Amino acid sequence: MIVTLTPNPSLDRALDVETLELGEVNRAVAAHVDPGGKGINVSRALVAQGVASTAVLPTGGADGAHLVALLAEVGVPVVAVPVTGATRSNFTLVERGRGTTKVNAPGAPLAPAEVDALLAAVEGQLALGPRALVGAGSLPAGAGADLFARVAALAGRHGVPLVLDTSGPALAAAVRAGGLDLVKPNDEELAELVGRDLVTVGDVVDAAREVIARGTASVLVSLGAHGALLVRGEGSWWAGGPPLVPASTVGAGDTTLAGYLADERPDAAPADRLRTAVAWGRAAVLLPGTATPTPADVHLDEVRVLPEPDRRLALKELS
Repeated sequence: MIVTLTPNPSLDRALDVETLELGEVNRAVAAHVDPGGKGINVSRALVAQGVASTAVLPTGGADGAHLVALLAEVGVPVVAVPVTGATRSNFTLVERGRGTTKVNAPGAPLAPAEVDALLAAVEGQLALGPRALVGAGSLPAGAGADLFARVAALAGRHGVPLVLDTSGPALAAAVRAGGLDLVKPNDEELAELVGRDLVTVGDVVDAAREVIARGTASVLVSLGAHGALLVRGEGSWWAGGPPLVPASTVGAGDTTLAGYLADERPDAAPADRLRTAVAWGRAAVLLPGTATPTPADVHLDEVRVLPEPDRRLALKELS
């Protein structure tokens, strides 16, 4: 069992358009409504592939109830913490063959008592002994930039590995506190964390090793169309595949993380985990909205894994 925590969940509403004309009336050719939020996406991807996962999240208003109902439809167990504010909606416009435009709402603030209730719900799940806890996504106002650091302390007391996928001050606070099993930034989020541009493979590996030195075991860096880099104490690996024409990139990084966590063998090789992660992420970008891939969508044979990639390579040259 893998438990996920999404402090700032959403309904993801996506519209497909042939061409987006700013300032004009645009007509969609398709519409999608999916449960959203990074931790929720991880749970959805795991369950779609037959891996047990429970999602912990605050919910409020009609959209919160709709979100819980949608998760029930796809078989994701939910621990819903009632809050006063309404669950947000995020909006995505997908231009066919041209790209994705996303607008995320900030989310309703959490009161101190609601933060305490959310942490209590997480601790209740930790007491059941899950294989891992995933904390993911942005933090709403009122949660405090140290929320994930507090979650890490809870996980540590229960002996449960914490995997973190967030950015900005929340990521910086958690990395400073240490005790993380894995963090999954993209290259821009990692650059912000270390305070410098990351242009080459060596830049990313060195930045990841700075994070590891602060008390994190592994760093999985998603590179979008250029694959992903995994850095651990004993080495580094890159994985990627042939170019794709994406239907939607929303949630692909979350699905990548789910793929990395899916293997239940404690001794699974890092290269094998990374291959699965990238294969799941590649499958996700070929689906509309934030749809999750099934086993039939995943093609491990398309993914190449390279141990100790050339440090001199520019990230944009990886393929």
